[in-house]
Amino acid sequence: MPQNLTQKILAAHLVEGRLEPGAEIAIRIDQTLTQDATGTMAYLQLEAIGVPRVRTKRSVSYVDHNMLQTGYENADDHRYLQSVAARYGIYFSRPGNGICHQVQLERFSVPGETLLGADSHTPTSGGLGMLAIGAGGLDVAAAMAGAPFYLTMPRVTLVRLSGRLPEWVTAKDVIIELLRRLTVRGGVGRVMEYGGPGVATLSVPERATIANMGAELGATTSIFPSDEQTLAFLRAQGREGDWRPLAADPDAGYDEVIELDLSSLEPLICLPSSPDNVRPVREVAGTPVAQVCIGSCTNSSYTDLASVAAILKGRSVHPGVSLTVSPGSRQVLAAIARSGALAELIAAGARILEAGCGPCIGMGQAPATGTASLRSFNRNFPGRSGTPGDQVYLASPLVCAASALLGVITDPRDLGVPPRFAEPGPLPVEDNMIIPPPADGSTVEIVRGPNIKPLPRRGPLEEDLEGRVLLRVGDNISTDQIMPAGAKLLPLRSNVPALAEHVFAPIDPSFARRAREAGGGFVVGGQNYGQGSSREHAALCPMYLGVKAVFARSFARIHAANLVNFGILPLVLGEVSDDSLSEGDEWRIRRVREQLAGGGPLRVENLTQGTSFEVRHSLTPRQVQVLLAGGLLNYLRDA
Repeated sequence: MPQNLTQKILAAHLVEGRLEPGAEIAIRIDQTLTQDATGTMAYLQLEAIGVPRVRTKRSVSYVDHNMLQTGYENADDHRYLQSVAARYGIYFSRPGNGICHQVQLERFSVPGETLLGADSHTPTSGGLGMLAIGAGGLDVAAAMAGAPFYLTMPRVTLVRLSGRLPEWVTAKDVIIELLRRLTVRGGVGRVMEYGGPGVATLSVPERATIANMGAELGATTSIFPSDEQTLAFLRAQGREGDWRPLAADPDAGYDEVIELDLSSLEPLICLPSSPDNVRPVREVAGTPVAQVCIGSCTNSSYTDLASVAAILKGRSVHPGVSLTVSPGSRQVLAAIARSGALAELIAAGARILEAGCGPCIGMGQAPATGTASLRSFNRNFPGRSGTPGDQVYLASPLVCAASALLGVITDPRDLGVPPRFAEPGPLPVEDNMIIPPPADGSTVEIVRGPNIKPLPRRGPLEEDLEGRVLLRVGDNISTDQIMPAGAKLLPLRSNVPALAEHVFAPIDPSFARRAREAGGGFVVGGQNYGQGSSREHAALCPMYLGVKAVFARSFARIHAANLVNFGILPLVLGEVSDDSLSEGDEWRIRRVREQLAGGGPLRVENLTQGTSFEVRHSLTPRQVQVLLAGGLLNYLRDA
């Protein structure tokens, strides 16, 4: 029977289950990645699991998020990460070597293999034909320990590309167009598989941009075939031996098909404060901007930055604009330096930042109050930039460059003929900032700073759950709003008691105090609860505060899995009336263990109103057992 590309890779790695949409499957993981904002906790969890060495083909620990060292915390975490990598057989990408997804694409991703990453933008490697999935750090730790990764078999959507991108239109506009059509919930439960004649016109960095922002659709992952473009990219990296051709079989079936003519696209822009708030650039042209930021794991390749330099060459950034550029990797930085593009960026007035995540994660460059910031990044959730009430727009590097010159959002087509720039030729390949692990790390001493606190756990699930509705929120609540990041809080990622004081702080700064005083309780959400970053701290810290269950209309995939991993019930409200969901009410679920094991709906008593209602769940039998144990670590320990 003909198979699509997703089915081929899943079938080759299948450990348990059947490839039927909606069924739970388990797959073997070839590679893992972590970054420093999620990695410290993931490696504490790996230590707790107790294996002597990772059991994957390759695992890589990157430092790219927490590089701003205003105190000892981040530097201490980096030393911990380097030592634990050596101890457990993990490659270590040092600070300054680049953003995990860009470096992974350049140096480690392999067509046809599986990659599990403790970062929601792990699907970037799908641009190279890899099945790359974002997950919580505990799932990644389990994979490093040799356990399979469990997921619900997704539906597979074919995005059939035809035509060729017009001048001034980029791969960023392709994924923004899909966000316009599908919204941030449109990819939930799906793999976006790209095919059609238009695929051959896109380079691997362009494909990686599209795959990267598939995370904003809520997709499980995105994947492109491995073809001559893939071979050319790997050859430039000196890795042609990793290449293999991969494509869907002729006449392979798909659950849905989306037709997208590349030649019909125009420059697009995401307005504040959601990636699916999309308009043509021409409709908002003239909007003043005070800041332009180019880079992030979405748009920081050599081509991205060289094209910006070509636009800025011989010109100056508008006096009212602060322009920053973040190279995606040290390789990209070296390439633009050798080509002269870096000098052109500097001469135009760009501020060159480290090869890292920087402003995208709120680590510096928070925009001024009441001003607009235009970014080539992937997310513009409220407050993610570090400024309350921010006005962040998302667009391609070409739109960003044109707007930086004129001081207002600008359709780059107004600049006339696009400038040309020379391709770099063979890229500089220098892996001296990637430290391979020793053959035997058993004698390596793991270094722990004072900010690294013990991993919190909870006991088995109680017989009855009772508590107060601590908070009620609306649709599309992101993990940035549940557990904010930024320069002040990211250094606390390895210190859960300190970080937990800031749970839901952007929505209700009193939440942590009220949760402690109430002895825990419940949270009520709307549609797509927990979208965005894979950060498991958005589940771990609420668990630490005593949150026992989250009730929502629907959940984002990674966050729902993280809730289960830390013993918090993700329960679906269905048609329950809003009148039954008042903040401050006391709720009770009797015999919750028995009800979960029974597989049917659960009855919730509203003790305040004297009423009751039913909720359901989409938990697999394995997930029920994980919850009964009080979380994945307890489950693995007891297995």
